[in-house]
Amino acid sequence: MSIKIREIYDRIFKKILTLSNKSVINLINGLFDTDYPLDSVITYHWTEMVDDDLRKTLADTIITVNGCDSYHIEAQMYTDDDIVMRVFNYSYGHSVQYRKYEEELVFPVPKIIYFGDAKNVPDTYKLVLNFKEQGKFEYKVKTFKYQEHSIEEINNMKLIILIPFELLKLRELLKKERTEENLNALKNLVRKDIIGSIQKNYEVGNITGSDVGRLMQLTKKLYNHLYSEYEQLEVIEEMDESLILEYEDLDRKYAEIDRRQMENEKKLTMLGNIEEKYKAAKESLEQAKTEYEQTKLEYEQTKLEYEQTKLEYEQTKLEYKQTKTEYARLTKENEEKDKLIKKLMEENAKLKVETDWI
Repeated sequence: MSIKIREIYDRIFKKILTLSNKSVINLINGLFDTDYPLDSVITYHWTEMVDDDLRKTLADTIITVNGCDSYHIEAQMYTDDDIVMRVFNYSYGHSVQYRKYEEELVFPVPKIIYFGDAKNVPDTYKLVLNFKEQGKFEYKVKTFKYQEHSIEEINNMKLIILIPFELLKLRELLKKERTEENLNALKNLVRKDIIGSIQKNYEVGNITGSDVGRLMQLTKKLYNHLYSEYEQLEVIEEMDESLILEYEDLDRKYAEIDRRQMENEKKLTMLGNIEEKYKAAKESLEQAKTEYEQTKLEYEQTKLEYEQTKLEYEQTKLEYKQTKTEYARLTKENEEKDKLIKKLMEENAKLKVETDWI
């Protein structure tokens, strides 16, 4: 394959990897069996290598999700015996450049996508790292063979942004036989599998309106490259600019709706906070009311006890006065008794004197 042709695939794949954040996260989730939210933050680390024959890789990039998990995606058209070594070199360079700890290298999770014939491509490439006395480690790189997957599987895995490469599935067949049946198969591939899948994925929210337009443009570009010698106007007539612009216009409208929805959500959040504060204040008021009623009850009880104590006090006070009066009376009687006794003693003494004289 010439360098120029390689660069066509390279540019298309790199364009695919720069579609919307939503579609790229779906690609990562589908390829690596992850479950990242569609609003996850992605960071690109592009790499490029030229071998001794001036052959470039189709496309190679490392994508970091949410600033912590990195994934190494490399795309190939055909078998390359040096591919696992190249992936290892890229991953090693990335792990050194972006290491967080001096004593640890964290490699990205790698995967190679094969768009062309991959009959002789293993499911997993292996590279043995021999550290002598420290032992051996087997570095593994899994592969994804696009042509072995049906359009249903591609849609189910949400790998819709790879859909332009669906065109490669009929390339070899049309090279052998340019029959009406094969041309009809190509038309069906474009209209049903590619355009139909793009529209379906847009409707369910896997891609944006802008993604629709760009995927159709990339499909059209790749189609022109692969089948330029065939009569193609009838095949890609549904890909005209008006259809692309229609989806981009829808995307802008939905973007405006999303913006308004976000504003409404902020307002709802604010109202929700106010409601929470209101509920909290209401609960505090109810608590205070309960405490007030309890305090009031305790006050009434205390008041009743006070009245009872006051009554007892008045009773005691009355008894004290009566006792005091009785004590005064008895004291007076005792004083009068003492006077009487004294008088009687004086009279006795006097009578004794008189008796003694007689």
